Amino acid sequence: MAYDAFLLVSFGGPEGQEDVLPFLENVTRGRGIPRERLEAVAGHYRHFGGVSPINAQNRALLDALRPGLDLPMYWGNRNWHPFLSDAVRQMRDDGVEHALAFVTSPFGSNSSCRQYQDDIARARDAVGPDAPRIDKIRHFHDHPLYVESHAAAVRAALDSLPSRLSARLVFTAHSIPTAMNDASGPGGVGRYRAQLLETAELVAAAAAPELEWDLVWQSRSGPPQVPWLEPDVNDHLAALSAAGVKEVVVSPIGFISDHLEVIWDLDNEARDTAAKLGLAFARAATPGVDPRFVTMIRQLVDERVLAHSNVRHALGTVPTWDYCPADCCVSPKRV
Repeated sequence: MAYDAFLLVSFGGPEGQEDVLPFLENVTRGRGIPRERLEAVAGHYRHFGGVSPINAQNRALLDALRPGLDLPMYWGNRNWHPFLSDAVRQMRDDGVEHALAFVTSPFGSNSSCRQYQDDIARARDAVGPDAPRIDKIRHFHDHPLYVESHAAAVRAALDSLPSRLSARLVFTAHSIPTAMNDASGPGGVGRYRAQLLETAELVAAAAAPELEWDLVWQSRSGPPQVPWLEPDVNDHLAALSAAGVKEVVVSPIGFISDHLEVIWDLDNEARDTAAKLGLAFARAATPGVDPRFVTMIRQLVDERVLAHSNVRHALGTVPTWDYCPADCCVSPKRV
């Protein structure tokens, strides 16, 4: 299929103290989040000078992709500058007709896939009838190079521990409401958790097949009366310590870069929890601009550009597809 541009679509983040609350208001608009909750989360950003690392990481990813990607490159965020609608407008002005979008989440759920597709549609509507067509690249939770980039980071983290043979692997991803997980996938089949379980299994097998592992969750933000995926990473570390585990490697397989939720929830909160419990703690890196991850993105582009080749890089059995049906990952409010 003919594509004439590449679009990086991401979450966005503030780049100064004055950006923090407006950014958080964008993220939570329409959800009725209390002001005190926003102020609490704002404190996480203010701890780092009001700057989320995600925008710099996206710039670095685009720079890493340019040498091997023969398409004009654009970048738009859902919640902060550069906004997606501005990127689509620039594409229109540059004469782009059909772009391929890489979304910085490997997994399927309303928050990690459908909302990005809805935002792309809204951005196109805002630009008007001459906006370029934009196709989203498929999920890549089981791509061999995604798995290997995480596995290499797990091996490096294990090497930093006193005795890797006694370590426990703890894989983390962003928690979502259980209703959202249950509605993820065509017709609602719990695709989000299933994909993450498969990623965890593949990374563990590639990194340290002799070690036990668990999939847990982080970064919950919802009200306590709403069920979310559990256990939380901090609660799980306490349970492991009580069971006699002495060393842990925490690997954020649900994330592609060390953005704020990784460095706050794991490098601060989970690390502090482990220290209080007497657990030796090592946090595995995310892919970032690991050459394997960069090559993976180029391969995903080639899959679509060279659709006739029938080459599809995947290790697992949880299926992925190029075009999502209308009933895929609907909002839990509509279920």
